[in-house]
Amino acid sequence: MKLIIGNKNYSSWSMRPWVLLRAFDIPFEEVSLRFDSFDPGSQFKQSLQRLGVIAKVPVLIDNAVTLGGKPLTIWDSVAIVERIAECFPKHAIWPADSAERAVARSMVAEMHSGFGHLRRLCPMNIEADLVGIGQDLYKKNSGLQDELTRLDTLWSEWLNHSGGPMMFGPFSAVDAFFAPVVLRIKTYGLPVSPVSQDYVKRVLALPSVQAWCNEALAENDFLDFQELYRSGKG
Repeated sequence: MKLIIGNKNYSSWSMRPWVLLRAFDIPFEEVSLRFDSFDPGSQFKQSLQRLGVIAKVPVLIDNAVTLGGKPLTIWDSVAIVERIAECFPKHAIWPADSAERAVARSMVAEMHSGFGHLRRLCPMNIEADLVGIGQDLYKKNSGLQDELTRLDTLWSEWLNHSGGPMMFGPFSAVDAFFAPVVLRIKTYGLPVSPVSQDYVKRVLALPSVQAWCNEALAENDFLDFQELYRSGKG
């Protein structure tokens, strides 16, 4: 399998399947495309368009399967995770219990399509320290407050249900999807309950998450158009 991703410091959607694959020690080839810009003529967009997919990352290419005479190409992080789960059923990508599995998929879908204030106001930026900005954002944005309350409710309920350490006991796709949220909470110093704070610490301590963060820091690639606050645009 080949996983195409963007800059590790900024690309939250790329992080999700990467962390999942690394956590389960599933071999894959990483192809990193630098975010030079998101303009139609950018090298980033042109590289993805040559693959014949929507010009966004992540993209999973499964060279073991052909479809229409070409290697199977999957875009969108949820679809990628489902493909990984199908290809590697021995790994507990999703909870084993069918009812818990249904809830886990609901949580991933909510993260995928919701929490718009959190994603818009607090874009992932692993290298930055934006605690002061995060505190100001929280005070001024009721939508952000509501979404953090929702996260607290969701996390507390299911951590109490499972007993931890992860959302459904052992690490699963749900925790991979929440990993970039955890990093936002850290970068922006966003207030969450003690139960959620403990979950944040445990996710940050995962070897696959630490590996992603270390490689993000090693990029040393300040992209002005991705910097809502440190570039003075926010």
